[in-house]
Amino acid sequence: MAEAGGRPAPFATTSDSLFGGRLTLRQPVKGHRVGSDAVLLAAAAPAGMNIVDVGAGVGAVGLALLQRAAGSRAALVEIDPDTAALAGENAAANGLAERARVVLADVTSARSRRAGGLEDGKADLVVTNPPFFDAEAVRASDEESRARAHVLAPRSGEAGQSPLEAWIIGSLALLSPGGRFVMIHRPEALAAILAAFGRRLGAVALLPVHPRAEAPAHRLLISGVKSARAPMSIQPGLTLHDSTGAFTPRAEALHRGEAVIEWS
Repeated sequence: MAEAGGRPAPFATTSDSLFGGRLTLRQPVKGHRVGSDAVLLAAAAPAGMNIVDVGAGVGAVGLALLQRAAGSRAALVEIDPDTAALAGENAAANGLAERARVVLADVTSARSRRAGGLEDGKADLVVTNPPFFDAEAVRASDEESRARAHVLAPRSGEAGQSPLEAWIIGSLALLSPGGRFVMIHRPEALAAILAAFGRRLGAVALLPVHPRAEAPAHRLLISGVKSARAPMSIQPGLTLHDSTGAFTPRAEALHRGEAVIEWS
């Protein structure tokens, strides 16, 4: 599968801004839309020169990282052709077409990765926001694009692998030794995520994200280094909203692109 882009979307779209207007994105009116998960993932990713955004959707995370690091290049990997086309359009609209390559590929399949021109072991930064739910555990939305974004269906991983395990293993295959992996997911999936890492990833750091100070974490930001052997750590948590429902100052700065998340 080759590069994608340049085809009209078969659904209604809106044009929206992110990071205080730094990034403009065309995205579907219905179905999955860019929100805090993408903002937090982009904020938690360090600068990288050779970036792969797995499950890139309309390109929010990968394009934000390109804006942050001059001279960097990114592959935006997406399995849905219509969404991939929007990612290509968004790259062009933000002046990033020369540095962003949109790739139609199933990350769980080595053959599909190769067909898309992706080389295993070459990226120094891989970021991903996988669908959060297993197809066997929830009923998928009738909206096809929303279902694909939220529900992880079995694809081309090895026999016996869960869809999430296959997604993570395929993503880590793209990463060079010493390269950084950053993802966002649900806390309930932590055991499965760590099992998928195995010995592939070390120096794993967990950052809990809380909707309010008194509430349990509803997201986990997870970072690690391929082939590292340092122990796992748990970072100080991030609280998104105060008692009035407004963003906390830190969350507001992250959403406006005025701050990043540092991993200690």
